[in-house]
Amino acid sequence: MTRITRAYTNIALIKYWGKKDQQLKLPQTNSLSLTLDKFYTDTTAKVIDSDKDIISLNDTILDDKASGRTRKYLDTVRNMYGLAQHFQIESVNHVPISAGFASSASGFAALAGSINECLDLGLTRKELSILARNGSGSASRSIFGGFVEWHAGHSNETSFSEPIDEDPDIDLVLLSVVISEQKKSISSTIGMELSVKTSPFYPNWSTLVASEIQEIKQAIAQKDITKIGEIAEHNALSMHALTLSAQPPFTYFAPETVEIIQAVKHLRQQGVFAYVTIDAGPNVKIICNNNSVNHVNDYITQHIKNVSTFEAHIGKGIQYI
Repeated sequence: MTRITRAYTNIALIKYWGKKDQQLKLPQTNSLSLTLDKFYTDTTAKVIDSDKDIISLNDTILDDKASGRTRKYLDTVRNMYGLAQHFQIESVNHVPISAGFASSASGFAALAGSINECLDLGLTRKELSILARNGSGSASRSIFGGFVEWHAGHSNETSFSEPIDEDPDIDLVLLSVVISEQKKSISSTIGMELSVKTSPFYPNWSTLVASEIQEIKQAIAQKDITKIGEIAEHNALSMHALTLSAQPPFTYFAPETVEIIQAVKHLRQQGVFAYVTIDAGPNVKIICNNNSVNHVNDYITQHIKNVSTFEAHIGKGIQYI
C-alpha cells in the first residue's frame, strides 16, 4: 500500500532574499524558519506505464500549463537520479488560498517525500531537503519540524536544511493576518533579483543575516521568546528595506500592512507580547505566545478593516501516513 506523504508550511524568521543560482535555487544567504502545524499538503506518487506524468491537485487532473512547474521538477528528479519512469502524482492541498501562506514549501516537500517513498530511494532527510529544494527553496526547510536552518551552500550537494530543535518546548504562536491574496505586481523572483543587483544595502544584508542567525539560535537555545521576536521583526523589516532601496524602488506593503505594524508596536507598548514578520507580500504574521494571541487577534480584527486571521502553532517535519 502506498503511504501518503505529509509536509507542513513554514515561516522564515530569518529571511532568504536573493538567489545566487536560479536553476539550483541556491540562496545568497542562510535562513532560519519555524515549521507550522496548521496547513499542510498530502501527496502520493506511483510509477505508471506512460510517456507522460499525470498530476492531480485536490482531485482535479491538471493540464500542462497548470502543472508546468511540477512537470519541470519531475524532469529534474529524473535527471538527478538517472530515472526513466513517469509518475501519477496526487496531491491534496490543505493550505487555503485565504491563509496567506505559500503552499510551495509544503507542496514540494511532500512531493519529494512521496517520490522517495514510491521509488524506495532510501534518502536521508538531508538528501530529501536537497531534493525538495530543487522544486522550491523554502521546501527544503519543510522536511523538518520546529526550528530549521537552511544552509545556502555553493552546489546542489551543499545547499540543504537541518533541524535546530524539532520539538522545542517554547511558548510561541503565529497569528497570520491576511490583507490580500491578489497576485503580486512584482514576483518574488524579480523582486529578489532587483534587490541583489541594485540595492546599495544588499552587501550589508548578507552580513546582517549571518549575525542575526547566530543571535536567534542562541535565543532559541535560551527559550528567550522576546529576543526571538525582536530579531525576527528586525530581519523582516530589513529585508523590505532592500525593496525600497532598489532601483526602481518597490514595496510589497499595502496601507494595512503599515497599520498592522503600528498596531503591534502599540500593543507592545501596552506590555503585550507581539512582533511582526512579513514575507514578499502585504500579509503580516504576528509572533505571539499563548497568553497574548487572543488579545492580539481581537485588537487587530477590531482596528483593521477587511482582514482575516489564522492561528498556527509549532509543527512537525515530513510524515508518512
